[in-house]
Amino acid sequence: MKILKTKGVCAKEIGIELNGDIVEKIEFFGGCDGNTVAIEKLVEGMSIGEVIKRLEGIDCSSRGTSCPDQLAKLLRELI
Repeated sequence: MKILKTKGVCAKEIGIELNGDIVEKIEFFGGCDGNTVAIEKLVEGMSIGEVIKRLEGIDCSSRGTSCPDQLAKLLRELI
């Protein structure tokens, strides 16, 4: 699992495990537990492109980013 640092959100890191273009496992370290666990469950098995398409640009409390947006940005860096 590759661990990547986030910026501007409560979750400090996101663990990402890929199988080619498919998200095998995601793990948020920090953040709102219920929300981050839900995101983890929802994106497992999705293609990287689909995760980016669905999550990129989501804002949390006018921060200009969010935990889902950070996940999308980190996945974009990996492709």
